[in-house]
Amino acid sequence: MRIGRLGVTLAGAAVALAAQAATSDAFCGFYVSNSGDKLFADATQVVLMRDGTRTVLSMQNDYKGPLADFAMVVPVPVVLKEKDVKTLPKGVFHNTDALGSPRLVEYWEQDPCQPDFYDDVRLARAGAVKATAEMQVDKSDHSVKIEAQFTVGEYQILILSATDSAGLETWLRANKYKIPDGAEPLLRPYVEAGSKFFVAKVDPKKVQQVDGRAALSPLRFHYDAEEFALPIRLGMANSSGKQDLIVNIISSDKRYEVANYKNVFIPTNFDVKGDVRSRFGEFYAALFDKTLEANPGAVVTEYAWTAVPNYHCDPCTDADISNPDLITLGGDVVGGRIAAGNFVLTRLHARYGKEDMKDDLRFKEARPVTGGREQRNASGALEYGATASSANYFQARYAIRHWWTGPVKCEKPQRGRWGGPPDGAQPSTIAASKTAFAPRGKLELARVIGRDLTEIGYKKAAPTGGGAGSFAKPPGGSRAMDLGLGLLGGLVTIGAGLLATRRRRKE
Repeated sequence: MRIGRLGVTLAGAAVALAAQAATSDAFCGFYVSNSGDKLFADATQVVLMRDGTRTVLSMQNDYKGPLADFAMVVPVPVVLKEKDVKTLPKGVFHNTDALGSPRLVEYWEQDPCQPDFYDDVRLARAGAVKATAEMQVDKSDHSVKIEAQFTVGEYQILILSATDSAGLETWLRANKYKIPDGAEPLLRPYVEAGSKFFVAKVDPKKVQQVDGRAALSPLRFHYDAEEFALPIRLGMANSSGKQDLIVNIISSDKRYEVANYKNVFIPTNFDVKGDVRSRFGEFYAALFDKTLEANPGAVVTEYAWTAVPNYHCDPCTDADISNPDLITLGGDVVGGRIAAGNFVLTRLHARYGKEDMKDDLRFKEARPVTGGREQRNASGALEYGATASSANYFQARYAIRHWWTGPVKCEKPQRGRWGGPPDGAQPSTIAASKTAFAPRGKLELARVIGRDLTEIGYKKAAPTGGGAGSFAKPPGGSRAMDLGLGLLGGLVTIGAGLLATRRRRKE
Protein backbone atom coordinates (compact mmCIF):
# COMPACT_ATOMS: atom_id res chain seq x y z
CA MET A 1 0.00 0.00 0.00
CA ARG A 2 1.31 3.43 -0.88
CA ILE A 3 1.44 6.14 1.70
CA GLY A 4 -1.70 8.20 1.84
CA ARG A 5 -3.93 5.50 0.43
CA LEU A 6 -7.27 5.66 2.14
CA GLY A 7 -8.49 2.26 3.14
CA VAL A 8 -10.74 0.20 5.32
CA THR A 9 -10.10 -1.67 8.53
CA LEU A 10 -12.33 -2.52 11.50
CA ALA A 11 -12.14 -5.14 14.19
CA GLY A 12 -13.35 -6.21 17.63
CA ALA A 13 -15.19 -9.02 19.41
CA ALA A 14 -17.86 -9.02 16.74
CA VAL A 15 -16.17 -8.41 13.41
CA ALA A 16 -12.82 -9.31 12.02
CA LEU A 17 -11.64 -7.80 8.80
CA ALA A 18 -8.64 -9.08 6.92
CA ALA A 19 -7.45 -6.96 3.99
CA GLN A 20 -5.27 -9.05 1.74
CA ALA A 21 -5.12 -7.44 -1.70
CA ALA A 22 -1.89 -7.82 -3.61
CA THR A 23 -1.93 -4.33 -5.10
CA SER A 24 -3.93 -2.47 -2.45
CA ASP A 25 -5.28 -3.20 0.98
CA ALA A 26 -8.55 -2.10 2.54
CA PHE A 27 -8.64 0.15 5.59
CA CYS A 28 -11.30 2.25 7.29
CA GLY A 29 -8.94 5.19 7.47
CA PHE A 30 -5.98 6.42 5.54
CA TYR A 31 -2.26 6.33 6.14
CA VAL A 32 -0.18 9.47 6.02
CA SER A 33 3.42 10.41 6.76
CA ASN A 34 5.27 13.70 6.91
CA SER A 35 8.32 11.97 5.47
CA GLY A 36 6.75 11.52 2.06
CA ASP A 37 8.16 7.97 1.84
CA LYS A 38 6.15 4.99 0.68
CA LEU A 39 4.69 2.53 3.16
CA PHE A 40 3.35 -0.91 2.37
CA ALA A 41 0.75 -2.84 4.36
CA ASP A 42 1.22 -6.55 3.73
CA ALA A 43 -1.50 -7.74 6.08
CA THR A 44 -4.40 -6.06 7.81
CA GLN A 45 -6.92 -7.71 10.08
CA VAL A 46 -9.88 -6.12 11.81
CA VAL A 47 -12.35 -7.55 14.29
CA LEU A 48 -15.62 -5.85 15.24
CA MET A 49 -17.49 -7.12 18.28
CA ARG A 50 -21.09 -6.02 18.28
CA ASP A 51 -23.51 -6.31 21.19
CA GLY A 52 -26.52 -4.02 21.33
CA THR A 53 -25.19 -0.58 20.37
CA ARG A 54 -21.67 -1.32 21.64
CA THR A 55 -18.96 -1.91 19.04
CA VAL A 56 -15.41 -2.98 19.88
CA LEU A 57 -13.00 -2.44 17.00
CA SER A 58 -9.60 -4.13 16.89
CA MET A 59 -7.21 -3.79 13.99
CA GLN A 60 -3.78 -5.12 13.13
CA ASN A 61 -1.44 -3.93 10.39
CA ASP A 62 2.03 -5.10 9.40
CA TYR A 63 4.10 -2.63 7.44
CA LYS A 64 7.19 -2.87 5.31
CA GLY A 65 8.97 0.43 4.77
CA PRO A 66 10.08 3.56 6.67
CA LEU A 67 7.98 4.69 9.61
CA ALA A 68 9.06 8.32 10.01
CA ASP A 69 6.14 9.94 11.80
CA PHE A 70 3.72 7.49 10.21
CA ALA A 71 0.07 8.03 11.16
CA MET A 72 -3.28 6.34 10.56
CA VAL A 73 -6.59 8.23 10.32
CA VAL A 74 -9.88 6.43 10.99
CA PRO A 75 -13.38 7.95 11.18
CA VAL A 76 -15.19 7.11 14.43
CA PRO A 77 -18.69 8.09 15.63
CA VAL A 78 -17.71 9.52 19.05
CA VAL A 79 -14.84 11.14 20.92
CA LEU A 80 -12.65 8.33 22.25
CA LYS A 81 -10.96 8.63 25.63
CA GLU A 82 -7.70 7.07 26.75
CA LYS A 83 -9.51 4.33 28.68
CA ASP A 84 -11.29 3.32 25.47
CA VAL A 85 -8.06 2.49 23.60
CA LYS A 86 -5.52 -0.28 24.16
CA THR A 87 -2.98 -2.42 22.32
CA LEU A 88 -3.40 -6.18 21.82
CA PRO A 89 -1.29 -9.29 21.11
CA LYS A 90 -1.27 -10.40 17.46
CA GLY A 91 -2.27 -14.00 18.08
CA VAL A 92 -5.95 -13.20 18.53
CA PHE A 93 -6.22 -12.08 14.89
CA HIS A 94 -4.62 -15.25 13.55
CA ASN A 95 -7.05 -17.35 15.58
CA THR A 96 -10.12 -15.39 14.48
CA ASP A 97 -9.14 -15.53 10.82
CA ALA A 98 -8.37 -19.26 10.96
CA LEU A 99 -11.68 -20.16 12.58
CA GLY A 100 -13.76 -18.75 9.72
CA SER A 101 -11.45 -19.55 6.80
CA PRO A 102 -12.65 -21.75 3.92
CA ARG A 103 -11.40 -25.28 4.59
CA LEU A 104 -10.30 -28.38 2.73
CA VAL A 105 -10.85 -31.77 4.36
CA GLU A 106 -9.70 -35.23 3.35
CA TYR A 107 -11.78 -38.37 3.94
CA TRP A 108 -11.12 -42.08 3.54
CA GLU A 109 -13.86 -44.62 2.96
CA GLN A 110 -13.99 -47.00 5.90
CA ASP A 111 -13.88 -50.79 5.55
CA PRO A 112 -17.27 -51.70 3.99
CA CYS A 113 -17.29 -54.85 6.13
CA GLN A 114 -16.39 -53.15 9.41
CA PRO A 115 -18.65 -54.65 12.10
CA ASP A 116 -20.87 -52.58 14.37
CA PHE A 117 -20.11 -49.40 12.45
CA TYR A 118 -23.64 -48.05 12.77
CA ASP A 119 -23.82 -48.82 16.49
CA ASP A 120 -20.55 -46.98 17.08
CA VAL A 121 -21.81 -43.90 15.27
CA ARG A 122 -25.18 -43.92 17.04
CA LEU A 123 -23.47 -44.18 20.43
CA ALA A 124 -21.06 -41.40 19.58
CA ARG A 125 -23.85 -39.15 18.38
CA ALA A 126 -25.92 -39.83 21.47
CA GLY A 127 -22.97 -38.99 23.71
CA ALA A 128 -22.31 -35.78 21.83
CA VAL A 129 -25.91 -34.63 22.12
CA LYS A 130 -25.75 -35.22 25.91
CA ALA A 131 -23.00 -34.09 26.41
CA THR A 132 0.25 10.37 27.38
CA ALA A 133 3.07 12.17 25.94
CA GLU A 134 2.11 15.53 24.47
CA MET A 135 2.09 15.49 20.66
CA GLN A 136 3.77 18.34 18.82
CA VAL A 137 1.02 19.51 16.47
CA ASP A 138 -0.14 22.78 15.00
CA LYS A 139 -3.27 23.76 16.98
CA SER A 140 -4.20 26.66 14.73
CA ASP A 141 -7.90 26.76 13.90
CA HIS A 142 -8.83 25.39 10.48
CA SER A 143 -12.34 24.39 11.63
CA VAL A 144 -10.59 21.45 13.31
CA LYS A 145 -10.61 20.78 17.06
CA ILE A 146 -8.36 18.41 19.01
CA GLU A 147 -10.88 16.66 21.27
CA ALA A 148 -8.36 14.40 23.04
CA GLN A 149 -4.73 13.32 22.90
CA PHE A 150 -2.86 10.55 24.71
CA THR A 151 -0.26 7.84 24.20
CA VAL A 152 -0.90 4.08 24.09
CA GLY A 153 2.12 1.85 23.50
CA GLU A 154 3.99 3.07 20.45
CA TYR A 155 1.01 5.15 19.31
CA GLN A 156 0.51 8.87 19.93
CA ILE A 157 -3.20 9.39 19.48
CA LEU A 158 -5.27 12.43 18.55
CA ILE A 159 -9.06 12.55 18.38
CA LEU A 160 -10.11 15.29 15.95
CA SER A 161 -13.47 16.84 15.12
CA ALA A 162 -14.10 19.09 12.12
CA THR A 163 -16.90 21.28 10.84
CA ASP A 164 -15.57 21.47 7.31
CA SER A 165 -13.90 18.77 5.23
CA ALA A 166 -11.74 21.25 3.35
CA GLY A 167 -10.62 22.63 6.69
CA LEU A 168 -9.71 19.12 7.88
CA GLU A 169 -7.72 18.51 4.71
CA THR A 170 -5.95 21.86 5.20
CA TRP A 171 -5.17 21.02 8.84
CA LEU A 172 -3.63 17.67 7.91
CA ARG A 173 -1.54 19.23 5.18
CA ALA A 174 -0.48 22.09 7.47
CA ASN A 175 0.79 19.48 9.91
CA LYS A 176 2.86 17.95 7.10
CA TYR A 177 0.67 14.92 6.48
CA LYS A 178 0.99 14.13 2.78
CA ILE A 179 -2.56 12.93 2.26
CA PRO A 180 -3.58 11.85 -1.25
CA ASP A 181 -4.99 14.29 -3.77
CA GLY A 182 -8.76 14.23 -3.92
CA ALA A 183 -9.20 13.36 -0.24
CA GLU A 184 -11.64 16.18 0.57
CA PRO A 185 -14.71 14.74 -1.21
CA LEU A 186 -14.13 11.45 0.61
CA LEU A 187 -13.75 13.16 3.97
CA ARG A 188 -16.87 15.29 3.41
CA PRO A 189 -19.60 12.68 4.15
CA TYR A 190 -17.97 11.80 7.47
CA VAL A 191 -17.58 15.44 8.50
CA GLU A 192 -21.18 16.19 7.53
CA ALA A 193 -22.34 13.17 9.55
CA GLY A 194 -20.52 14.47 12.64
CA SER A 195 -17.86 11.77 12.70
CA LYS A 196 -14.68 12.24 14.70
CA PHE A 197 -11.26 11.20 13.42
CA PHE A 198 -8.94 8.84 15.25
CA VAL A 199 -5.34 9.72 14.34
CA ALA A 200 -2.70 7.25 15.56
CA LYS A 201 0.87 8.40 14.97
CA VAL A 202 3.69 5.92 15.40
CA ASP A 203 6.87 6.68 17.31
CA PRO A 204 9.53 4.87 15.21
CA LYS A 205 11.82 4.66 18.27
CA LYS A 206 9.32 2.34 19.95
CA VAL A 207 8.88 -0.02 16.98
CA GLN A 208 11.13 -2.94 16.22
CA GLN A 209 11.98 -3.52 12.56
CA VAL A 210 12.68 -7.04 11.29
CA ASP A 211 13.74 -7.38 7.64
CA GLY A 212 12.28 -3.96 6.93
CA ARG A 213 8.91 -4.89 8.45
CA ALA A 214 7.49 -2.96 11.39
CA ALA A 215 6.07 -5.07 14.21
CA LEU A 216 3.24 -2.72 15.15
CA SER A 217 0.97 -3.61 18.06
CA PRO A 218 -2.68 -4.16 17.15
CA LEU A 219 -5.03 -1.42 18.35
CA ARG A 220 -8.44 -1.78 19.97
CA PHE A 221 -11.05 0.82 20.82
CA HIS A 222 -14.77 0.76 21.56
CA TYR A 223 -17.74 3.08 21.25
CA ASP A 224 -21.56 3.13 21.33
CA ALA A 225 -23.52 3.91 18.17
CA GLU A 226 -26.93 2.93 16.80
CA GLU A 227 -25.61 2.33 13.29
CA PHE A 228 -23.45 -0.70 12.63
CA ALA A 229 -21.31 0.12 9.61
CA LEU A 230 -17.81 -0.16 8.20
CA PRO A 231 -16.43 2.99 6.52
CA ILE A 232 -14.86 1.97 3.24
CA ARG A 233 -15.25 5.16 1.19
CA LEU A 234 -11.95 6.57 2.40
CA GLY A 235 -10.29 3.42 1.09
CA MET A 236 -11.11 4.42 -2.47
CA ALA A 237 -8.59 7.28 -2.66
CA ASN A 238 -5.67 6.45 -4.95
CA SER A 239 -6.89 2.86 -5.31
CA SER A 240 -5.28 1.49 -8.45
CA GLY A 241 -6.58 -2.08 -8.35
CA LYS A 242 -8.82 -4.55 -6.61
CA GLN A 243 -9.06 -4.56 -2.82
CA ASP A 244 -9.92 -7.65 -0.79
CA LEU A 245 -11.89 -7.02 2.37
CA ILE A 246 -12.70 -9.80 4.83
CA VAL A 247 -15.08 -8.96 7.64
CA ASN A 248 -15.39 -11.37 10.55
CA ILE A 249 -18.27 -10.30 12.78
CA ILE A 250 -18.61 -11.73 16.27
CA SER A 251 -21.92 -11.23 18.07
CA SER A 252 -23.62 -12.97 20.96
CA ASP A 253 -26.29 -14.78 18.94
CA LYS A 254 -26.80 -13.26 15.48
CA ARG A 255 -25.56 -13.65 11.93
CA TYR A 256 -24.98 -10.47 9.93
CA GLU A 257 -25.13 -9.53 6.27
CA VAL A 258 -24.88 -6.23 4.41
CA ALA A 259 -27.99 -4.07 4.08
CA ASN A 260 -26.93 -1.97 1.10
CA TYR A 261 -25.25 -4.45 -1.26
CA LYS A 262 -26.24 -7.83 -2.65
CA ASN A 263 -25.52 -10.82 -0.41
CA VAL A 264 -24.53 -14.21 -1.80
CA PHE A 265 -23.23 -17.44 -0.25
CA ILE A 266 -20.07 -19.07 -1.55
CA PRO A 267 -20.76 -22.44 -3.26
CA THR A 268 -19.86 -25.12 -0.75
CA ASN A 269 -19.85 -28.86 -0.07
CA PHE A 270 -18.44 -30.48 -3.17
CA ASP A 271 -15.56 -32.84 -3.83
CA VAL A 272 -12.38 -31.68 -5.53
CA LYS A 273 -9.48 -33.47 -7.20
CA GLY A 274 -6.48 -34.49 -5.16
CA ASP A 275 -4.13 -31.94 -6.69
CA VAL A 276 -6.18 -29.15 -5.09
CA ARG A 277 -4.40 -30.10 -1.86
CA SER A 278 -1.25 -28.25 -2.94
CA ARG A 279 -3.15 -25.39 -4.62
CA PHE A 280 -6.01 -24.77 -2.21
CA GLY A 281 -5.55 -21.00 -1.97
CA GLU A 282 -5.43 -20.76 -5.77
CA PHE A 283 -8.50 -23.01 -6.06
CA TYR A 284 -10.50 -20.89 -3.62
CA ALA A 285 -9.50 -17.63 -5.31
CA ALA A 286 -10.80 -19.05 -8.61
CA LEU A 287 -14.06 -20.16 -6.97
CA PHE A 288 -14.51 -16.76 -5.32
CA ASP A 289 -13.86 -14.91 -8.60
CA LYS A 290 -16.42 -17.08 -10.45
CA THR A 291 -18.94 -16.34 -7.69
CA LEU A 292 -18.46 -12.59 -8.15
CA GLU A 293 -18.64 -12.93 -11.94
CA ALA A 294 -22.12 -14.40 -11.46
CA ASN A 295 -23.00 -11.80 -8.79
CA PRO A 296 -21.22 -8.51 -9.60
CA GLY A 297 -20.84 -6.16 -6.64
CA ALA A 298 -21.98 -8.76 -4.11
CA VAL A 299 -20.58 -9.39 -0.64
CA VAL A 300 -19.95 -13.10 -0.11
CA THR A 301 -20.77 -14.98 3.08
CA GLU A 302 -18.09 -17.61 3.74
CA TYR A 303 -18.87 -18.61 7.32
CA ALA A 304 -21.66 -18.28 9.89
CA TRP A 305 -21.36 -20.60 12.88
CA THR A 306 -22.88 -20.76 16.34
CA ALA A 307 -20.11 -21.39 18.88
CA VAL A 308 -20.63 -22.57 22.43
CA PRO A 309 -18.03 -23.61 25.02
CA ASN A 310 -16.14 -26.72 23.80
CA TYR A 311 -17.71 -26.62 20.31
CA HIS A 312 -16.64 -23.94 17.83
CA CYS A 313 -16.27 -25.73 14.49
CA ASP A 314 -16.63 -29.04 12.62
CA PRO A 315 -14.08 -29.67 11.24
CA CYS A 316 -11.60 -27.30 12.87
CA THR A 317 -8.44 -25.84 11.38
CA ASP A 318 -5.17 -25.52 13.30
CA ALA A 319 -6.30 -22.43 15.26
CA ASP A 320 -9.41 -21.32 17.08
CA ILE A 321 -10.76 -18.47 19.19
CA SER A 322 -10.27 -19.19 22.89
CA ASN A 323 -12.17 -17.61 25.77
CA PRO A 324 -9.13 -15.43 26.61
CA ASP A 325 -9.16 -14.30 22.96
CA LEU A 326 -12.81 -13.26 23.30
CA ILE A 327 -12.01 -11.24 26.40
CA THR A 328 -9.04 -9.62 24.64
CA LEU A 329 -11.16 -8.70 21.61
CA GLY A 330 -13.83 -7.01 23.71
CA GLY A 331 -15.53 -9.53 25.94
CA ASP A 332 -14.31 -7.49 28.91
CA VAL A 333 -16.31 -4.54 27.54
CA VAL A 334 -19.52 -6.22 26.33
CA GLY A 335 -19.67 -9.04 28.89
CA GLY A 336 -22.71 -11.33 28.76
CA ARG A 337 -22.86 -14.36 26.49
CA ILE A 338 -19.72 -13.51 24.53
CA ALA A 339 -17.58 -13.25 27.67
CA ALA A 340 -18.96 -16.66 28.67
CA GLY A 341 -17.85 -18.24 25.37
CA ASN A 342 -21.10 -18.16 23.40
CA PHE A 343 -20.96 -16.34 20.06
CA VAL A 344 -21.78 -16.38 16.35
CA LEU A 345 -18.91 -15.71 13.95
CA THR A 346 -19.91 -14.31 10.54
CA ARG A 347 -17.24 -14.00 7.84
CA LEU A 348 -18.03 -11.69 4.90
CA HIS A 349 -15.71 -11.24 1.91
CA ALA A 350 -15.78 -8.44 -0.66
CA ARG A 351 -13.42 -7.75 -3.57
CA TYR A 352 -13.86 -4.41 -5.26
CA GLY A 353 -12.23 -1.62 -7.24
CA LYS A 354 -12.47 2.15 -7.02
CA GLU A 355 -15.72 2.31 -9.00
CA ASP A 356 -17.44 -0.75 -7.52
CA MET A 357 -18.63 0.52 -4.13
CA LYS A 358 -20.05 3.97 -3.54
CA ASP A 359 -21.18 3.58 0.06
CA ASP A 360 -19.88 2.18 3.33
CA LEU A 361 -20.79 -1.37 4.32
CA ARG A 362 -23.89 -1.21 6.49
CA PHE A 363 -24.75 -4.36 8.41
CA LYS A 364 -28.08 -5.84 9.40
CA GLU A 365 -29.12 -8.92 11.36
CA ALA A 366 -29.88 -11.98 9.23
CA ARG A 367 -31.74 -15.25 9.73
CA PRO A 368 -29.76 -18.36 10.72
CA VAL A 369 -28.57 -20.66 7.92
CA THR A 370 -26.90 -24.03 7.62
CA GLY A 371 -24.79 -25.64 4.91
CA GLY A 372 -21.37 -27.02 4.10
CA ARG A 373 -21.51 -29.97 6.51
CA GLU A 374 -21.18 -33.70 5.91
CA GLN A 375 -24.96 -34.14 5.74
CA ARG A 376 -26.69 -36.05 2.94
CA ASN A 377 -30.22 -36.02 1.58
CA ALA A 378 -32.48 -39.01 0.97
CA SER A 379 -30.79 -39.81 -2.35
CA GLY A 380 -27.35 -39.89 -0.74
CA ALA A 381 -26.15 -36.57 -2.19
CA LEU A 382 -24.39 -34.02 -0.02
CA GLU A 383 -26.45 -30.98 0.96
CA TYR A 384 -25.23 -27.78 -0.67
CA GLY A 385 -26.14 -24.14 -0.63
CA ALA A 386 -27.40 -22.28 2.42
CA THR A 387 -30.79 -23.25 3.85
CA ALA A 388 -32.84 -21.74 6.66
CA SER A 389 -32.18 -23.24 10.06
CA SER A 390 -32.82 -22.70 13.76
CA ALA A 391 -29.11 -22.03 14.33
CA ASN A 392 -26.13 -20.96 12.21
CA TYR A 393 -23.97 -23.82 10.87
CA PHE A 394 -22.72 -22.65 7.47
CA GLN A 395 -19.14 -22.97 6.21
CA ALA A 396 -17.10 -23.04 3.01
CA ARG A 397 -15.94 -26.68 2.99
CA TYR A 398 -14.46 -28.84 0.24
CA ALA A 399 -13.35 -32.47 0.30
CA ILE A 400 -10.87 -34.89 -1.24
CA ARG A 401 -12.13 -38.48 -0.92
CA HIS A 402 -10.32 -41.81 -1.09
CA TRP A 403 -12.48 -44.87 -1.77
CA TRP A 404 -11.70 -48.19 -0.06
CA THR A 405 -9.33 -50.28 -2.18
CA GLY A 406 -8.82 -53.19 0.21
CA PRO A 407 -10.57 -56.56 0.13
CA VAL A 408 -14.35 -56.75 0.50
CA LYS A 409 -15.23 -60.16 1.86
CA CYS A 410 -18.69 -59.73 3.36
CA GLU A 411 -22.12 -60.41 1.87
CA LYS A 412 -23.55 -56.91 2.30
CA PRO A 413 -20.78 -54.30 2.15
CA GLN A 414 -21.75 -50.81 3.28
CA ARG A 415 -20.23 -48.21 0.96
CA GLY A 416 -19.74 -44.48 1.47
CA ARG A 417 -18.82 -44.42 5.16
CA TRP A 418 -16.16 -41.76 5.68
CA GLY A 419 -13.56 -41.21 8.35
CA GLY A 420 -9.84 -40.88 8.94
CA PRO A 421 -7.00 -42.66 7.11
CA PRO A 422 -6.56 -46.43 7.51
CA ASP A 423 -3.36 -46.00 9.53
CA GLY A 424 -5.27 -44.13 12.24
CA ALA A 425 -3.34 -40.89 11.77
CA GLN A 426 -4.97 -37.60 12.61
CA PRO A 427 -6.24 -36.02 9.37
CA SER A 428 -5.49 -32.33 8.92
CA THR A 429 -7.82 -29.56 7.79
CA ILE A 430 -6.28 -27.03 5.41
CA ALA A 431 -7.40 -23.39 5.66
CA ALA A 432 -7.41 -21.01 2.70
CA SER A 433 -5.63 -17.88 3.91
CA LYS A 434 -4.39 -14.76 2.10
CA THR A 435 -6.24 -15.77 -1.04
CA ALA A 436 -5.84 -12.25 -2.44
CA PHE A 437 -2.18 -13.11 -2.99
CA ALA A 438 -2.93 -16.45 -4.69
CA PRO A 439 -2.12 -16.79 -8.42
CA ARG A 440 -5.14 -16.01 -10.58
CA GLY A 441 -5.99 -17.31 -14.03
CA LYS A 442 -3.76 -20.39 -13.92
CA LEU A 443 -6.10 -23.00 -12.40
CA GLU A 444 -9.01 -24.25 -14.51
CA LEU A 445 -11.75 -24.53 -11.92
CA ALA A 446 -14.05 -26.64 -14.11
CA ARG A 447 -11.54 -29.50 -14.17
CA VAL A 448 -11.06 -29.87 -10.43
CA ILE A 449 -14.65 -29.77 -9.14
CA GLY A 450 -16.84 -32.82 -8.62
CA ARG A 451 -20.25 -31.34 -9.46
CA ASP A 452 -21.87 -28.53 -11.42
CA LEU A 453 -22.05 -25.36 -9.31
CA THR A 454 -25.71 -24.64 -9.97
CA GLU A 455 -25.63 -21.87 -7.35
CA ILE A 456 -23.62 -19.69 -9.75
CA GLY A 457 -24.46 -21.36 -13.09
CA TYR A 458 -21.02 -22.90 -13.55
CA LYS A 459 -20.48 -26.37 -15.00
CA LYS A 460 -17.72 -28.86 -14.33
CA ALA A 461 -15.63 -30.11 -17.25
CA ALA A 462 -16.40 -33.42 -18.94
CA PRO A 463 -14.29 -36.36 -17.65
CA THR A 464 -11.01 -36.83 -19.49
CA GLY A 465 -9.81 -40.11 -18.01
CA GLY A 466 -8.10 -41.28 -14.85
CA GLY A 467 -4.96 -40.23 -13.11
CA ALA A 468 -3.83 -39.31 -9.64
CA GLY A 469 -5.82 -36.10 -9.67
CA SER A 470 -9.06 -37.63 -10.96
CA PHE A 471 -12.19 -38.40 -8.96
CA ALA A 472 -12.20 -41.93 -7.61
CA LYS A 473 -15.30 -44.15 -7.91
CA PRO A 474 -16.48 -46.80 -5.47
CA PRO A 475 -16.01 -50.34 -6.80
CA GLY A 476 -19.29 -51.40 -8.36
CA GLY A 477 -20.62 -47.83 -8.27
CA SER A 478 -22.43 -48.40 -4.97
CA ARG A 479 -24.45 -45.47 -3.72
CA ALA A 480 -23.01 -43.56 -0.77
CA MET A 481 -24.88 -44.09 2.49
CA ASP A 482 -26.47 -41.23 4.43
CA LEU A 483 -24.20 -41.44 7.45
CA GLY A 484 -21.93 -38.41 7.39
CA LEU A 485 -18.25 -38.71 8.15
CA GLY A 486 -18.48 -40.97 11.21
CA LEU A 487 -15.65 -40.63 13.68
CA LEU A 488 -13.00 -38.37 12.17
CA GLY A 489 -10.04 -37.71 14.42
CA GLY A 490 -12.19 -37.09 17.50
CA LEU A 491 -14.87 -35.10 15.64
CA VAL A 492 -18.40 -36.43 15.68
CA THR A 493 -21.14 -35.15 13.41
CA ILE A 494 -24.45 -35.12 15.23
CA GLY A 495 -26.57 -34.13 12.24
CA ALA A 496 -29.64 -31.92 11.71
CA GLY A 497 -27.86 -28.86 13.01
CA LEU A 498 -27.30 -30.24 16.51
CA LEU A 499 -24.12 -29.58 18.43
CA ALA A 500 -21.16 -31.89 18.13
CA THR A 501 -18.10 -32.67 20.17
CA ARG A 502 -15.20 -30.58 18.97
CA ARG A 503 -11.49 -31.28 18.88
CA ARG A 504 -10.00 -28.34 20.68
CA ARG A 505 -6.91 -27.19 22.49
CA LYS A 506 -7.18 -26.95 26.23
CA GLU A 507 -7.33 -23.34 27.32
